[in-house]
Amino acid sequence: MENFVEVNHYRFHYCVRGRSSHPPILFLHGFLGDLREFDQAMSLLSNQFYCIAIDLPGHGKTQVLGCDRYYTLVDTAEGLVQALKIFSIQKFFLVGYSMGGRIALYLTLNFPEHFHKTLLESASPGLKTEAEQTQRTQRDRDLAQRLETEDLPTFLAQWYSQPLFASLQNHPSFDQMLDHRLQNNPLRLAKSLRHSSTGQQPSLWEKLQHNTVPMLLLAGELDKKFITINIEMAERSPFIQYKTIDRCGHNIHLENTALFIHHIKHFFTEYSTT
Repeated sequence: MENFVEVNHYRFHYCVRGRSSHPPILFLHGFLGDLREFDQAMSLLSNQFYCIAIDLPGHGKTQVLGCDRYYTLVDTAEGLVQALKIFSIQKFFLVGYSMGGRIALYLTLNFPEHFHKTLLESASPGLKTEAEQTQRTQRDRDLAQRLETEDLPTFLAQWYSQPLFASLQNHPSFDQMLDHRLQNNPLRLAKSLRHSSTGQQPSLWEKLQHNTVPMLLLAGELDKKFITINIEMAERSPFIQYKTIDRCGHNIHLENTALFIHHIKHFFTEYSTT
């Protein structure tokens, strides 16, 4: 079931699957995705969990009603907290992928009272130094300009030619995923990239030591960058554990949906049964 909820500066588009009496999981998609990102996983989890997916600003059918500042990670997180009130649920389990994982981490660290546990897939706490942030911001501005001037199929072809996605290109669902991506508005995607990229977000590295919410970090065996990030994140907090997923790159939930679901069920059900 798909619906909309309007709060402050957003009109969030969302869908739900499963019974509202089941433990609730909030899913946050990655850059270029939408609420269909986790379709297969949500279908297979809906007999045990109440699954909720939301289009993030710049993606899908969600609308930003205010100025462009409301595309930022911080404002998006605050908007999501307001939107979640519609469900009258005290606490959620939280799953975030890539960009959605960065937002999920911000939510966990700044609004821990709303979340039982958090699973992050291929996500990071941002960049540590101002120099790194400046360099990344310029790179993302260049990418945003390409989104504004090139056709979207060309941009997507070049985006997924990155080594980060090499294993994903051979997946049988890759073309279907691209079709979903093509339904996004490139001008809105550009705004998301300009205002909520890794270079623009506040670094969360120092806040990890104060975390009290159990987290599971997943990175693909072929995604060396995020394996390194996960190891360092886990060293910062006793509440964080990580796992490396064999024969996967950056997009684990598509490349190995069965194992992705296994880790969700095992990690979240540990709470439900204790």
